[in-house]
Amino acid sequence: MELTPRQQEIKDEFIRVRGTWGDSWQAILEIDPEFLKAYLEFSAVPWRKNHLDPKVKEFIYIAVDAAATHMYMPGVRQHIKAALKLGATALEIMEVLELTSTLGIHAMNIGVPVLVEVLEEKGLRKGPAPLSEYQERLKAEFTKTRGYWHSFWDEMLELDPETFAAYTEFSSVPWRTGTLEPKVKELVYIAFDTAATHLYVKGLKLHIENAIGYGATAEEILEVMEIAAVLGIHAATAAAPILAEELKNPENRPSA
Repeated sequence: MELTPRQQEIKDEFIRVRGTWGDSWQAILEIDPEFLKAYLEFSAVPWRKNHLDPKVKEFIYIAVDAAATHMYMPGVRQHIKAALKLGATALEIMEVLELTSTLGIHAMNIGVPVLVEVLEEKGLRKGPAPLSEYQERLKAEFTKTRGYWHSFWDEMLELDPETFAAYTEFSSVPWRTGTLEPKVKELVYIAFDTAATHLYVKGLKLHIENAIGYGATAEEILEVMEIAAVLGIHAATAAAPILAEELKNPENRPSA
């Protein structure tokens, strides 16, 4: 369809500010241009404040979109392309994906304490058992490689050292061989923990503490959250093209 002057103005500004365009944005523009304008203003906040490097911003988008709790592949592709154009290497982007792939361990972080609670309620557990020499070694290795220890690992280490050992190896790969600075790694964790599709508060608090320890500012962390906060637009980007398509179907037009 031919755009009105207002629609064209919004499209031009969107491309200028966000550097991208596609069928999803076109569908929203044609049906409700003022909604797209409002989204542009919302999503542009971290791009106007610019506390994070543009490449790091793209890493945050990738983490939010690629996380197992969301998996919005059009966004993953868009932001990988943008990161590459900004000079990101394949190894840097792969490292973001490796960090984001650790999200699944939250099944244990949340599940094991609940298991312990039930065992205690049923009289099947009277308290934590002393750690073996092997378990102490695992704890020391995790602390050295990952740079921290948190009490939410205690019960997992005690009850399931085999899984803890395997996870330590898995999650430590980007910390042993990666190229991103530790602060950026922690920002990636913050991104998928704070995303509306996950909201893992314990992990979020921990990684905010770690990020600050590595030199992150409140403004940088807020910018990560600002990027994660626009995740809801995927309701429109995924569905508006379907609406646009159905509106063109004569069967869906009101009868005279």
